Amino acid sequence: MSTSVVSNRRTAVQVAATVVGAVFLLVGVLGFIPGVTSGSGLGFAGHHSDAYLLGLFQVSVLHNVVHLLFGIAGLALGRSAAGSKGFLVWGGAIYLVLFVYGLVFGGESAGNFVPLNAADNGLHLLLGLGMLVIGLVLGRTVAASRQTSAARR
Repeated sequence: MSTSVVSNRRTAVQVAATVVGAVFLLVGVLGFIPGVTSGSGLGFAGHHSDAYLLGLFQVSVLHNVVHLLFGIAGLALGRSAAGSKGFLVWGGAIYLVLFVYGLVFGGESAGNFVPLNAADNGLHLLLGLGMLVIGLVLGRTVAASRQTSAARR
């Protein structure tokens, strides 16, 4: 008689994606809480929002919603190794693009609709590089597992 064992063990890339997703979710929620977010007002979007998360990162309703969506995506995609790798790699790439966008359209520019300030730009650079590296390094086992599975068939 053969028994199959279902493993609930999560890979390192899944744990990383889940943690990153949870942090994004937390930051998105904190961006709506007065006291954690300071300033005279949380605008919907644009550089005119005068709200600062932890007194440092300029935020708006749109900015907070983006963090919430990234958090939900990280938690959902963290269920599979391939989804986790994709979340971290593509999320890192998106944050690197957002870093460049912030350099070009930051400050008082009409194109600064998120809004982004210098602190946001620095954080986006670190997030982009960090997510990309973690996804590629920890995700290497995802590609190796796929090749092993294909060879067994």
